[in-house]
Amino acid sequence: MGLFAFLKEKFSKKKKDEKTEKYEKGLSKSRQAFASRLDDLSKRYAEVNEEYFEELEQILIEADVGVSLTIKLVEELLEKSEEEGITEPSKINEELIDAMFVGYVESGGSITNEIHFRENGPTVLLVEGVNGVGKTTSIAKLSKRYMDQGKSVLLVAADTFRAGAVEQLKIWANRLGCPIITGKENGDPASVCYDGAKYAVEHNIDLMIVDTAGRLQNKANLMQELAKMNRVISREIEDAPHETFLIIDATTGQNGVSQAKSFKEVSDITGIVITKMDGTSKGGIILSIREELGVPVRFIGLGERMEDLEEFDLDEYLNGLLVGNK
Repeated sequence: MGLFAFLKEKFSKKKKDEKTEKYEKGLSKSRQAFASRLDDLSKRYAEVNEEYFEELEQILIEADVGVSLTIKLVEELLEKSEEEGITEPSKINEELIDAMFVGYVESGGSITNEIHFRENGPTVLLVEGVNGVGKTTSIAKLSKRYMDQGKSVLLVAADTFRAGAVEQLKIWANRLGCPIITGKENGDPASVCYDGAKYAVEHNIDLMIVDTAGRLQNKANLMQELAKMNRVISREIEDAPHETFLIIDATTGQNGVSQAKSFKEVSDITGIVITKMDGTSKGGIILSIREELGVPVRFIGLGERMEDLEEFDLDEYLNGLLVGNK
């Protein structure tokens, strides 16, 4: 059974839970732009030919799957079509979904979602991302997620150079009822991290989330700043930071992928949090990120509510993108 048939059977048989409904609703724009165009394409061709594959390539690129991955997928489909004599467009589309699944799984790095908490001492999460991608809001949503699981959370406002960043985080800390460590405006982010690490150890905090600067204009400076923060934290908390998440705004498309590449050059990213998936028609960006970076998407923003930050689920994603509520 191919993946497309498997997804249709799996999601048609099970009673839709809240998670599935969130994925289907959050990916409705992407599904309309991608799955609907695939359906239309298959209806316009009795058999696949060169023009069919050219149009398929265009659909994939416009869905933000990325040029390199698109070329790879189309070449695989062409080869399979020739070797196995597949001429039906609907069959090619099903093979495409299988290839997308396999490509994501095989693009390097283990597929994990939830943060693995240390048994002894605080777990430290660094959060990176350029201004405007939803970094502060994502930190708040992650905080609430783990506080709801009974974990104690500490916020550390180390983005000391951006006007309003500290104040925004203070507002969220107040709403959530969790402690926050701040420093002086334009102060040394590493010193804020030091204060945070000391507080986390002394107060037996489960999760320390550090908001870092997102300036990419000078990568050398950013690299030095992040390296210093890492050194300071690791002196107080063993092997810290334990996770580094990069926040990417899905609506920025391939620009977001370029940002991710730049951050990966200066930081050891362990996961991606992709925001505003409900606001874009270019749902293929998740596949593009995985292919280009070899880093898994750990969480996905499917709406504006605090509970709309979901664990990334590949089956739910592909169903939401390609099958939905058919």
